[in-house]
Amino acid sequence: HSAQKLLVVLPSQWRYFTFFAPFLLNFCLNFGFIALVHRGFVVCGRKCSSTAANAEKSEDAFLKWFLLLIPATTFGLGTWQVKRRQWKMGLIDELRRLTTAEPIPLPPELLEYRRVKVRGHYDHSQELYIMPRSPVNPEKEAREAGSLSSSGEIGANVITPFHCSDLGIKILVNRGYVPKQKIRPETRMKGQVRFIQLYSSLLAETRKPFVPNNDEERNRWHYRDLEAMSRITGAAPILIDADFKSTIPGGPVGGQTRVTLRNEHMQYIITWYGLCAATSYMWYAKFIKKIKM
Repeated sequence: HSAQKLLVVLPSQWRYFTFFAPFLLNFCLNFGFIALVHRGFVVCGRKCSSTAANAEKSEDAFLKWFLLLIPATTFGLGTWQVKRRQWKMGLIDELRRLTTAEPIPLPPELLEYRRVKVRGHYDHSQELYIMPRSPVNPEKEAREAGSLSSSGEIGANVITPFHCSDLGIKILVNRGYVPKQKIRPETRMKGQVRFIQLYSSLLAETRKPFVPNNDEERNRWHYRDLEAMSRITGAAPILIDADFKSTIPGGPVGGQTRVTLRNEHMQYIITWYGLCAATSYMWYAKFIKKIKM
Protein backbone atom coordinates (compact mmCIF):
# COMPACT_ATOMS: atom_id res chain seq x y z
CA HIS A 1 0.00 0.00 0.00
CA SER A 2 1.12 3.51 -0.68
CA ALA A 3 2.03 6.01 2.00
CA GLN A 4 -1.14 7.96 1.29
CA LYS A 5 -3.33 4.99 2.13
CA LEU A 6 -1.48 4.46 5.35
CA LEU A 7 -2.08 7.92 6.67
CA VAL A 8 -4.35 7.91 9.73
CA VAL A 9 -5.56 11.33 10.95
CA LEU A 10 -7.66 11.90 14.05
CA PRO A 11 -11.16 13.07 12.93
CA SER A 12 -11.99 16.67 13.63
CA GLN A 13 -15.04 15.64 15.68
CA TRP A 14 -12.77 13.94 18.24
CA ARG A 15 -10.62 17.07 18.47
CA TYR A 16 -13.70 19.02 19.57
CA PHE A 17 -14.55 16.29 22.06
CA THR A 18 -11.09 16.44 23.64
CA PHE A 19 -11.46 20.18 24.12
CA PHE A 20 -14.97 20.23 25.59
CA ALA A 21 -14.95 16.96 27.60
CA PRO A 22 -13.65 18.44 30.92
CA PHE A 23 -16.04 21.41 30.66
CA LEU A 24 -18.97 19.11 29.94
CA LEU A 25 -18.17 16.92 32.92
CA ASN A 26 -17.74 19.92 35.25
CA PHE A 27 -21.04 21.40 34.03
CA CYS A 28 -22.89 18.19 34.73
CA LEU A 29 -21.27 17.78 38.13
CA ASN A 30 -22.15 21.33 39.26
CA PHE A 31 -25.68 21.68 37.98
CA GLY A 32 -26.90 18.08 37.77
CA PHE A 33 -29.05 18.69 34.74
CA ILE A 34 -30.91 15.60 33.52
CA ALA A 35 -32.70 15.11 30.23
CA LEU A 36 -35.53 12.63 30.22
CA VAL A 37 -37.49 11.72 27.12
CA HIS A 38 -40.91 10.28 27.97
CA ARG A 39 -43.84 10.01 25.58
CA GLY A 40 -42.42 12.65 23.24
CA PHE A 41 -41.70 15.26 25.95
CA VAL A 42 -38.23 16.45 27.00
CA VAL A 43 -37.99 17.47 30.64
CA CYS A 44 -34.84 19.38 31.71
CA GLY A 45 -34.19 20.83 35.14
CA ARG A 46 -33.29 20.35 38.71
CA LYS A 47 -35.46 18.20 40.92
CA CYS A 48 -36.80 20.56 43.49
CA SER A 49 -39.55 18.64 45.21
CA SER A 50 -38.75 17.37 48.68
CA THR A 51 -41.18 14.49 48.15
CA ALA A 52 -39.06 13.07 45.32
CA ALA A 53 -36.00 12.14 47.41
CA ASN A 54 -35.90 8.55 46.23
CA ALA A 55 -36.28 9.54 42.59
CA GLU A 56 -33.54 12.15 42.94
CA LYS A 57 -31.21 9.60 44.53
CA SER A 58 -31.84 7.22 41.65
CA GLU A 59 -31.19 9.97 39.13
CA ASP A 60 -27.93 10.93 40.89
CA ALA A 61 -26.80 7.33 40.64
CA PHE A 62 -27.60 7.32 36.94
CA LEU A 63 -25.65 10.54 36.44
CA LYS A 64 -22.75 9.14 38.43
CA TRP A 65 -22.33 6.07 36.24
CA PHE A 66 -23.21 7.89 33.04
CA LEU A 67 -20.43 10.44 33.56
CA LEU A 68 -17.97 7.61 34.18
CA LEU A 69 -18.24 6.92 30.46
CA ILE A 70 -16.08 9.98 29.73
CA PRO A 71 -12.85 8.77 31.43
CA ALA A 72 -13.57 5.20 30.31
CA THR A 73 -13.92 6.30 26.68
CA THR A 74 -10.79 8.46 26.71
CA PHE A 75 -8.83 5.59 28.29
CA GLY A 76 -10.00 3.26 25.52
CA LEU A 77 -9.01 5.77 22.84
CA GLY A 78 -5.58 6.21 24.41
CA THR A 79 -5.03 2.44 24.45
CA TRP A 80 -6.16 2.24 20.82
CA GLN A 81 -3.58 4.88 19.87
CA VAL A 82 -0.86 2.85 21.63
CA LYS A 83 -1.66 -0.07 19.35
CA ARG A 84 -1.84 2.21 16.32
CA ARG A 85 1.61 3.59 17.14
CA GLN A 86 3.07 0.08 17.33
CA TRP A 87 1.54 -0.72 13.95
CA LYS A 88 2.88 2.52 12.42
CA MET A 89 6.38 1.89 13.80
CA GLY A 90 6.35 -1.51 12.12
CA LEU A 91 5.40 0.10 8.78
CA ILE A 92 8.16 2.68 9.12
CA ASP A 93 10.75 -0.02 9.82
CA GLU A 94 9.59 -2.02 6.80
CA LEU A 95 9.68 1.08 4.60
CA ARG A 96 13.22 1.89 5.75
CA ARG A 97 14.32 -1.68 5.00
CA LEU A 98 12.90 -1.58 1.47
CA THR A 99 14.33 1.83 0.57
CA THR A 100 17.83 0.99 1.81
CA ALA A 101 18.10 -2.53 0.40
CA GLU A 102 20.41 -3.37 -2.49
CA PRO A 103 18.78 -2.68 -5.89
CA ILE A 104 17.44 -5.65 -7.82
CA PRO A 105 16.51 -6.07 -11.52
CA LEU A 106 13.04 -4.77 -12.34
CA PRO A 107 10.74 -7.56 -11.14
CA PRO A 108 7.74 -8.87 -13.15
CA GLU A 109 5.50 -8.13 -10.18
CA LEU A 110 6.02 -4.52 -9.13
CA LEU A 111 6.75 -3.83 -5.47
CA GLU A 112 6.27 -0.31 -4.17
CA TYR A 113 9.22 1.37 -2.45
CA ARG A 114 11.60 -1.37 -3.67
CA ARG A 115 14.95 -0.25 -5.09
CA VAL A 116 15.55 -1.53 -8.63
CA LYS A 117 18.12 -1.14 -11.41
CA VAL A 118 17.46 -0.99 -15.15
CA ARG A 119 19.66 -0.55 -18.23
CA GLY A 120 18.63 1.11 -21.49
CA HIS A 121 18.16 4.51 -23.12
CA TYR A 122 15.92 7.57 -22.81
CA ASP A 123 13.46 8.99 -25.34
CA HIS A 124 13.85 12.72 -24.64
CA SER A 125 11.34 13.68 -27.34
CA GLN A 126 8.43 12.73 -25.06
CA GLU A 127 9.37 14.44 -21.81
CA LEU A 128 6.58 15.28 -19.36
CA TYR A 129 6.80 17.96 -16.67
CA ILE A 130 5.26 17.87 -13.22
CA MET A 131 5.10 21.43 -11.89
CA PRO A 132 5.48 23.44 -9.83
CA ARG A 133 8.01 21.58 -7.72
CA SER A 134 10.71 22.58 -5.24
CA PRO A 135 14.03 20.74 -4.97
CA VAL A 136 14.36 18.06 -2.29
CA ASN A 137 17.63 18.40 -0.40
CA PRO A 138 17.56 16.33 2.83
CA GLU A 139 20.91 17.68 4.07
CA LYS A 140 19.82 21.30 3.62
CA GLU A 141 16.44 20.60 5.22
CA ALA A 142 18.18 19.09 8.25
CA ARG A 143 20.40 22.18 8.62
CA GLU A 144 17.45 24.56 8.34
CA ALA A 145 15.04 22.54 10.47
CA GLY A 146 12.80 24.84 12.49
CA SER A 147 13.59 27.98 10.48
CA LEU A 148 10.96 29.92 8.58
CA SER A 149 13.22 30.66 5.64
CA SER A 150 12.59 29.15 2.23
CA SER A 151 14.86 28.77 -0.78
CA GLY A 152 12.07 29.95 -3.07
CA GLU A 153 13.34 27.73 -5.89
CA ILE A 154 10.58 26.61 -8.23
CA GLY A 155 10.90 24.25 -11.15
CA ALA A 156 9.64 20.91 -12.37
CA ASN A 157 10.21 17.18 -12.15
CA VAL A 158 11.03 15.65 -15.54
CA ILE A 159 9.31 12.38 -16.50
CA THR A 160 11.02 10.69 -19.45
CA PRO A 161 10.18 7.43 -21.32
CA PHE A 162 12.93 4.85 -20.92
CA HIS A 163 13.52 1.80 -23.15
CA CYS A 164 14.73 -1.11 -20.99
CA SER A 165 17.21 -3.04 -23.12
CA ASP A 166 17.20 -6.07 -20.83
CA LEU A 167 13.39 -6.34 -20.63
CA GLY A 168 12.38 -5.05 -24.06
CA ILE A 169 9.73 -2.66 -22.71
CA LYS A 170 9.34 1.08 -22.36
CA ILE A 171 8.68 2.51 -18.91
CA LEU A 172 8.55 5.99 -17.37
CA VAL A 173 11.30 7.48 -15.22
CA ASN A 174 11.12 10.50 -12.96
CA ARG A 175 14.63 11.82 -13.66
CA GLY A 176 14.36 14.50 -10.99
CA TYR A 177 14.24 18.25 -10.52
CA VAL A 178 15.21 21.04 -12.91
CA PRO A 179 14.87 24.78 -12.13
CA LYS A 180 12.34 26.86 -14.03
CA GLN A 181 14.92 28.25 -16.47
CA LYS A 182 16.07 24.71 -17.34
CA ILE A 183 12.74 23.10 -18.08
CA ARG A 184 13.14 23.32 -21.86
CA PRO A 185 15.35 20.43 -23.07
CA GLU A 186 17.56 22.65 -25.25
CA THR A 187 18.72 24.54 -22.13
CA ARG A 188 20.28 21.39 -20.64
CA MET A 189 21.65 19.45 -23.60
CA LYS A 190 24.66 18.27 -21.58
CA GLY A 191 22.39 16.23 -19.36
CA GLN A 192 20.36 14.70 -22.19
CA VAL A 193 22.29 11.42 -22.25
CA ARG A 194 20.89 8.46 -24.12
CA PHE A 195 22.26 5.26 -22.59
CA ILE A 196 22.35 4.84 -18.81
CA GLN A 197 21.94 2.41 -15.94
CA LEU A 198 19.40 3.64 -13.41
CA TYR A 199 19.08 3.00 -9.68
CA SER A 200 15.54 3.84 -8.75
CA SER A 201 12.57 3.17 -6.49
CA LEU A 202 9.14 2.02 -7.54
CA LEU A 203 6.53 4.45 -6.26
CA ALA A 204 2.88 5.29 -6.75
CA GLU A 205 0.96 8.51 -6.35
CA THR A 206 -2.68 9.53 -6.29
CA ARG A 207 -4.24 12.94 -6.74
CA LYS A 208 -4.43 14.82 -3.44
CA PRO A 209 -7.37 17.04 -2.48
CA PHE A 210 -7.34 20.55 -3.96
CA VAL A 211 -4.61 19.65 -6.47
CA PRO A 212 -5.53 21.03 -9.94
CA ASN A 213 -6.28 18.68 -12.79
CA ASN A 214 -3.48 17.89 -15.21
CA ASP A 215 -3.31 19.82 -18.49
CA GLU A 216 -2.24 17.17 -21.00
CA GLU A 217 -2.39 19.48 -24.03
CA ARG A 218 0.04 22.01 -22.51
CA ASN A 219 2.16 19.26 -20.93
CA ARG A 220 1.62 20.66 -17.43
CA TRP A 221 1.15 17.93 -14.86
CA HIS A 222 0.37 18.59 -11.22
CA TYR A 223 0.45 14.97 -10.08
CA ARG A 224 1.55 11.67 -11.56
CA ASP A 225 -1.36 10.18 -13.47
CA LEU A 226 0.28 6.94 -14.54
CA GLU A 227 -2.57 5.83 -16.79
CA ALA A 228 -2.66 9.10 -18.75
CA MET A 229 1.13 9.39 -18.95
CA SER A 230 1.42 5.84 -20.26
CA ARG A 231 -1.26 6.47 -22.87
CA ILE A 232 0.43 9.63 -24.18
CA THR A 233 3.95 8.19 -24.34
CA GLY A 234 3.06 4.62 -25.29
CA ALA A 235 4.95 3.30 -22.27
CA ALA A 236 3.98 0.49 -19.96
CA PRO A 237 2.22 1.66 -16.78
CA ILE A 238 5.43 1.51 -14.77
CA LEU A 239 6.97 4.60 -13.19
CA ILE A 240 10.22 4.59 -11.26
CA ASP A 241 12.00 7.44 -9.50
CA ALA A 242 15.71 7.92 -10.24
CA ASP A 243 17.84 8.25 -7.12
CA PHE A 244 20.58 10.80 -6.57
CA LYS A 245 23.30 8.44 -7.84
CA SER A 246 21.64 8.47 -11.26
CA THR A 247 22.05 12.24 -11.64
CA ILE A 248 23.85 13.34 -14.81
CA PRO A 249 25.82 16.63 -14.65
CA GLY A 250 23.77 19.28 -16.40
CA GLY A 251 20.60 17.20 -16.21
CA PRO A 252 17.77 16.79 -13.70
CA VAL A 253 18.79 16.16 -10.09
CA GLY A 254 17.60 12.73 -8.93
CA GLY A 255 16.60 11.67 -5.48
CA GLN A 256 13.57 13.96 -5.39
CA THR A 257 11.26 11.44 -3.78
CA ARG A 258 10.30 11.74 -0.11
CA VAL A 259 9.47 8.37 1.35
CA THR A 260 8.08 9.07 4.81
CA LEU A 261 5.11 8.21 6.98
CA ARG A 262 3.62 10.60 9.50
CA ASN A 263 3.68 9.29 13.04
CA GLU A 264 1.78 11.57 15.40
CA HIS A 265 0.28 8.83 17.56
CA MET A 266 2.33 9.79 20.62
CA GLN A 267 0.65 13.18 20.89
CA TYR A 268 -2.74 11.49 20.58
CA ILE A 269 -1.75 9.06 23.35
CA ILE A 270 -0.78 11.94 25.63
CA THR A 271 -4.01 13.80 24.81
CA TRP A 272 -6.36 10.90 25.48
CA TYR A 273 -4.61 9.65 28.62
CA GLY A 274 -4.35 13.23 29.91
CA LEU A 275 -8.10 13.70 29.45
CA CYS A 276 -8.70 10.35 31.12
CA ALA A 277 -6.66 11.38 34.17
CA ALA A 278 -8.34 14.80 34.44
CA THR A 279 -11.92 13.57 34.09
CA SER A 280 -11.24 10.59 36.37
CA TYR A 281 -10.08 12.90 39.14
CA MET A 282 -13.11 15.15 38.72
CA TRP A 283 -15.44 12.15 38.87
CA TYR A 284 -13.66 10.74 41.94
CA ALA A 285 -13.69 14.09 43.74
CA LYS A 286 -17.41 14.61 43.11
CA PHE A 287 -18.90 11.18 43.68
CA ILE A 288 -16.41 9.46 45.99
CA LYS A 289 -14.82 12.23 48.06
CA LYS A 290 -18.00 14.35 47.85
CA ILE A 291 -16.00 17.53 47.26
CA LYS A 292 -18.09 20.55 46.28
CA MET A 293 -16.96 21.63 42.83
